[in-house]
Amino acid sequence: MKKSVSLLFILLCAAVQAAPVSVTSPDGRLAVTVSDEARYSVTLDGKDIIRPSYVGFNSNRGDFTVTEVTGSQTSRFEGAYKLDRIKKSEIRYDYNVLVCTLTNKAGDAIKVEFRVSDSDVAFRYVVDNPKWASIRILEENTRFNFPAGTTSFLTPQSDAMIGWQRTKPSYEEFYFLDKPLNEKSQYGHGYTFPCLFKVGDDGWALVSETGVDSRYCGARLSDWDQLDGYKIEFPMPEENDGNGTVEPAFAVPGATPWRTITVGSTLKPIAESTVTWDVVEPRYESKHEYKFGKGTWSWILWQDGSINYDDQVKYIDLAAAMDFQYVLVDNFWDKNIGYDRMEELVRYAHSKGVDVFLWYSSSGYWNDISQCPLNKMDSPVERKQEMKWLQSIGVKGIKVDFFGGDKQETMRIYEGVLSDADDYGLMVIFHGCTLPRGWERMYPNYVGSEAVRASENLVFGQHECDIEAQNATLHPFIRNAVGCMEFGGCFLNKRLNKTNARGPIRRTTDEFELATAVLFQNPIQNFALAPNNLEDAPAYCLDFLRGVPTTWDEIRYIDGYPGKYAVIARKKAGKWYVAAINADEAAYTIDLKAIAEQFGSPATLTVLHGGAQQSLAPNYKAKPGSKAAKKANLLSIAQNDGAVIVIE
Repeated sequence: MKKSVSLLFILLCAAVQAAPVSVTSPDGRLAVTVSDEARYSVTLDGKDIIRPSYVGFNSNRGDFTVTEVTGSQTSRFEGAYKLDRIKKSEIRYDYNVLVCTLTNKAGDAIKVEFRVSDSDVAFRYVVDNPKWASIRILEENTRFNFPAGTTSFLTPQSDAMIGWQRTKPSYEEFYFLDKPLNEKSQYGHGYTFPCLFKVGDDGWALVSETGVDSRYCGARLSDWDQLDGYKIEFPMPEENDGNGTVEPAFAVPGATPWRTITVGSTLKPIAESTVTWDVVEPRYESKHEYKFGKGTWSWILWQDGSINYDDQVKYIDLAAAMDFQYVLVDNFWDKNIGYDRMEELVRYAHSKGVDVFLWYSSSGYWNDISQCPLNKMDSPVERKQEMKWLQSIGVKGIKVDFFGGDKQETMRIYEGVLSDADDYGLMVIFHGCTLPRGWERMYPNYVGSEAVRASENLVFGQHECDIEAQNATLHPFIRNAVGCMEFGGCFLNKRLNKTNARGPIRRTTDEFELATAVLFQNPIQNFALAPNNLEDAPAYCLDFLRGVPTTWDEIRYIDGYPGKYAVIARKKAGKWYVAAINADEAAYTIDLKAIAEQFGSPATLTVLHGGAQQSLAPNYKAKPGSKAAKKANLLSIAQNDGAVIVIE
């Protein structure tokens, strides 16, 4: 009789385990369900955001693309941390956790861990089989299957080894907006992260990844498959000129990076999400304290010809006049200025209260660039010697450019540069590079990446200027939503070249450019100002740029639609900065009274708009609903225009 009871108990347990298992967000609105055949789905308020989608991978230790859920457990993951270089300075997080054991036909098992907050889903694979010391992932079968009617806001993965001196892919392609899922990507290689989707009328979803370091490769999404949706793809073999493997490998016990899905009925959760940093941990501690701020940068307008001693003195003087902390000296400084005179230039900068960043090539063996210094940052021996010299003369940071892809070998170079630089008290900016994936929290001296079609493209062609506003409205909800973005904008020249008399014509207003200083978040902002702006730019614009912060305490989404308009507020030291830009043909209207009431009905709003700065209080005395009250409170922002509202 006891044996019969035991057998019945086992059968009942098996039946229970075969049923789907679920975990919901703390507020109960967002839910992840995993079926017994190891497909997950995501719903918001009961509506499909991700339809049943495969999880699993194939590896040298076994095929885990066809598995069964053989066990699960739930728990809580909550806590807090401080971080001085992202959207918020003090972050509290609260995730419910579901861990499912996936067992393949051979009887071997891995785990998939889901963390679900009120707006975010993060999941990864955990490998802890004691029989294995390492594992090589041959292919991921991770999928993202969206409902019919979903549209996308995506940028394609380019061919490898094309573009300027064979330096692509570099995350600098154009975005395609409100695109049907079944349209093929431009190059046929899918899409780079992050990827934004509008799920009909039911909400928005931003898909990305975080926690990528030297122990894995960077991934992307495939083209859409009608049956199974998007799939995680590894780098192309041609990346890095063919150097390095496509498949990542790591030690066991270990885990893959996190795949993230941020979900909301509006764009608010996406603009405000911190999941990129919530689920990662610091890779090392630093003994150094790093100072963030603003810098001048001659190359963006004056180009290669400005990398000489005399022109850099002018940009150091500009930084001093603007109360900026830094000057960035770009490529060819070793050839045009030289190491000995660079020491002299750094001393001059210090005499003006300005610190220095210097440019480096990431290498030369995986592309054809001639910009120098070359062959310093890819070699541990060479870069440590170089960094020792940089520290000795008082340089505070480096900008490393022209990386070659997303292979694990390349991720090792990123991490090696960061780790060695921290030993010598150097901050690091990356350009021509991959997307940062949680690096602000993982690496204490990391301060930003380009990984976007940034300001340099405005200088290179009129078409880029013609669509500047459209592109700028994307970044708070896509690229800049998941990591620091070293854009280098804020032009005050009317023509984008050294003389301000020829070259591409800027279509945007001065206030639009000022607004991007708030919209685009990066702890060190190298603005596209020129010495002539001290004489020809409006004084209120210069004063604003002198005072605008580059690090923030809070962020608040106000309104937006990618490609049309964006309104975002950021807070620093008790003061709110509301930035609005418009790319749509129809004017965008801001109700100043309504804005003020969102921030506690302050007494004073300082409004930068229409070629002027004015301080005012919203019209509370006029009869509510009257024409006079409405007119006094409305701010109309035309196409290519912007505004900044400072609330105190």
